[in-house]
Amino acid sequence: MAGTYSDQEIALLLQERKPLPTDWRNRIQLRAKRGHDERDLVLLGDAGGEFRVILRQNKINALDFSVILAVRVPNSNTVFRLRRYNGKSHEHTNHIEDQTFYDFHIHMATERYQEIGTREDAYAQPTDRYGDLHQALRCLIEDANLDVPPEAQGRLFEET
Repeated sequence: MAGTYSDQEIALLLQERKPLPTDWRNRIQLRAKRGHDERDLVLLGDAGGEFRVILRQNKINALDFSVILAVRVPNSNTVFRLRRYNGKSHEHTNHIEDQTFYDFHIHMATERYQEIGTREDAYAQPTDRYGDLHQALRCLIEDANLDVPPEAQGRLFEET
């Protein structure tokens, strides 16, 4: 596991303002990588956190995608996944709750799931807030305090 964070620390990391660079749209254009397209963007938060936004899209199945927000664990080269917005390409089970579903879903890092030794973001909730990678990115921007530069505001919701 990448590191351990309490629910309060996770909430603070999500609330930390993460300014996007003015050329952020160009810097997240997906590139081919072993069966899928991928791109990531490093962001520095106002409180000093180093974050990564990672986008992945399967080349064959449009519903198989992830939009991930991770934070670099201090004094290490590992990352801790705070949020993961997944497509509707697979079934997900929350093991503590014994809940299974097949839908678009948002993974969330939780203290409870870290304590049982699973991936930090093993817990997920189904959602109807998005239906593709670009809409999932929009949700991440809204949910995790990614700050879009003023000159880019008019283009925020245009497809890339």
